[in-house]
Amino acid sequence: MKRKVVALFMAALMGTFCMTGCGNGEEAVTESAVEESSEVEEDTTQNETEDTAEAENEAEADADQTAADEVAALIDAIYVQERTDETDKQCSDAKAAWDALTDAQKELVAGENADPDYFGRDTGDASKDDPRNQDDIGENEILVVSFGTSFNDSRVADVKGIEDALQEANPDWSVRRAFTAQIIINHVQAREGESIDNVDQALERAVANGVKNLVVQPTHLMHGAEYDELLEAVEAYQDKFETLKIAEPLLGEVGTDATVINEDKKAVAEALTSEAVKGAGYDNLDAAKEDGVAFVFMGHGTSHAAKVSYSQMQTQMGELGYENVYIGTVEGEPEETSCQAVIDAVAQAGYKKVILRPLMVVAGDHAYNDMAGGDEDSWLSMFNASGKFDSVDTQIFGLGEIEAIQKMYVEHTADAMNQ
Repeated sequence: MKRKVVALFMAALMGTFCMTGCGNGEEAVTESAVEESSEVEEDTTQNETEDTAEAENEAEADADQTAADEVAALIDAIYVQERTDETDKQCSDAKAAWDALTDAQKELVAGENADPDYFGRDTGDASKDDPRNQDDIGENEILVVSFGTSFNDSRVADVKGIEDALQEANPDWSVRRAFTAQIIINHVQAREGESIDNVDQALERAVANGVKNLVVQPTHLMHGAEYDELLEAVEAYQDKFETLKIAEPLLGEVGTDATVINEDKKAVAEALTSEAVKGAGYDNLDAAKEDGVAFVFMGHGTSHAAKVSYSQMQTQMGELGYENVYIGTVEGEPEETSCQAVIDAVAQAGYKKVILRPLMVVAGDHAYNDMAGGDEDSWLSMFNASGKFDSVDTQIFGLGEIEAIQKMYVEHTADAMNQ
């Protein structure tokens, strides 16, 4: 009997232990499931947050690029050589759209011709310039026609420098300005709010103001394609004035071959070389030569027949005894004026130091970028990359700011008046 009671007690006790143990197991399983579910929810939430942030970043990047592309399209629309009735509005719209961009968006601007530098590059103080588009001209006008530049400091020093010299020499005449490059006119107007006449606008202004005697003084270097286009434009107004005369460009008549030089080319060669030597810190050209220095004057170059003018300038340097002076061109026309040809010529002559300077009326885009820029195809970079020279330096000054050159334009204008 006692054994039976003990057995029953033991069975009950074991059942209690079993029930208690089984209950703890179920609780453990439940807690583990809850924890795993919570972790899954946290991972899902984190992934969803990351996906949302990534989507928002992509949307923001797309919006930035869209805004930049719209400005690029507006810039490309005014990067044209033809003026229309919409040009003024297009210029103001492009500038307003640019100003509305963030700094990050401005860096994204890229089009066929558009880039952040179109509006963003600092080229000096435009307020120092005078577009010379005033009315009340009077009966006598000197219209100074330049290709133009969007570089403010260069426009003031070179173009305005020539115009000021002409005004000072001719106080009884009104000096006015025209640019032949509508692309540049639009650039200056859009960025600076400065309106410069193109040739047709300037001639129409002269007619509307009752000008009787008009002298057109081009600041072009030579009788090239732009000079020919100017003659054609002016010819259409021949019967609008009592007298209409066109003065010579800087280098005067072209001539037939490389051996034909004239007083204009001689004067330019002397003035430019003198300024370059002085700017390099030498007393004279011979002192620079003894120090192993060669001067390279870089022009634009052209496929026009007038390209012989560059060869004539090289001949002129030789005639003057300027053995360490070389003429080159951006376009490499004539062929002997290409960058590589000039590098080879300077190296073969044994010069170890090179000074590059523009053979251009204005020190603008070609001077700053093609000559002295940081890209691998700039003349500065190519001369350095050749490994043939100990030093290569640049002088970024246009011909127009040289006083002797300004006097040449004054003389050309006087010659035209006295024809």
